[in-house]
Amino acid sequence: MPSAHRRSTILEVAHLAGVSKTSVSRYFGEERERLSPALQNRIAQAAQTLGYQPNQMARGLKGGRSKLVGMLVANIRNPFSVAITHGVEQACRQYGYSLLVGNTDNDPKQERQHLALLGAYQVEGLVINAAGSPERQLHTFIHRGTPIVLLDREVNHVDAAVVGLDNYQAVDMALEHLAEQGYQAILYVSETPEQSSTRQLRLTYFNQGAQQRSLSHSTLLLTPPDDTATLKALDNFIVDHKHLPCAVLCGNGNATLAVTRLFQQLGLTLGKVGLMGIDELDWCSLVLPGITTLAQPTDAIGQTAIHCLMHQIAPHATAMPTELSFAPTLIKRGSTQQ
Repeated sequence: MPSAHRRSTILEVAHLAGVSKTSVSRYFGEERERLSPALQNRIAQAAQTLGYQPNQMARGLKGGRSKLVGMLVANIRNPFSVAITHGVEQACRQYGYSLLVGNTDNDPKQERQHLALLGAYQVEGLVINAAGSPERQLHTFIHRGTPIVLLDREVNHVDAAVVGLDNYQAVDMALEHLAEQGYQAILYVSETPEQSSTRQLRLTYFNQGAQQRSLSHSTLLLTPPDDTATLKALDNFIVDHKHLPCAVLCGNGNATLAVTRLFQQLGLTLGKVGLMGIDELDWCSLVLPGITTLAQPTDAIGQTAIHCLMHQIAPHATAMPTELSFAPTLIKRGSTQQ
């Protein structure tokens, strides 16, 4: 019997079950059906007695199949990242794959290190919500034959499917709703867009859409951790447009949270000054009279990313999804009712 301080081995299982090492390998591999039910039962009982667990990493590397999918998210603290990861993990489980998740904290250096680590684990596919511009590292995966799907953010010069929100439709829906509610001056608040193609697109679409609707508009980039400049800029926007109904459109969930705090500091009444956010957050319904949001179908986006990946891994067995850009759902609440 093995001692308590080390892992039991396949040889020990074979000895206890009175079978060959090959039979044990078949039992824990893809050839279990070749063994008789009685033999399977003996091996199972021996493995349970010894507490034996096969080394799946070693088995995968030996057979050229790790059954691992790698995923990098730019900010694991962002509720969007958490929700998307849930959808990705659900789909991985459906296909019999395990998920390795890395958080880059929007740091390109961390991103490069995580990509190197995922390469060492020989992941069979990669889903990446890019923090920087890792073209060289992603091309290394592509040259190895490792499929890649980009999540939410594009990466220049990387030819890969991009799965995420239809940003044009989201911004258009938001501006249409605010205009219908009578708001004539709109401030768009976003985190800095340099490292995110999604933030860049939403900012561009906002300026275009507001101009087309003849709305008075301006943009404000958050500068954490110092909120003083942001607070002053928001106050100045409202003062400068005191003769027009004003509203704030937030580019993502983090911006919505930051602006809600600023509303409280300035003593602004939700609705009298409109507030709307892209991304539905659990607390948005709790801040009375509720904050209007555009909810992303995060489970569908995450699952579609894996469906795209599996189509590349087994193109004859898995159909390529027909929809990669998803429409949001408008959730109307009191923050956009004057």
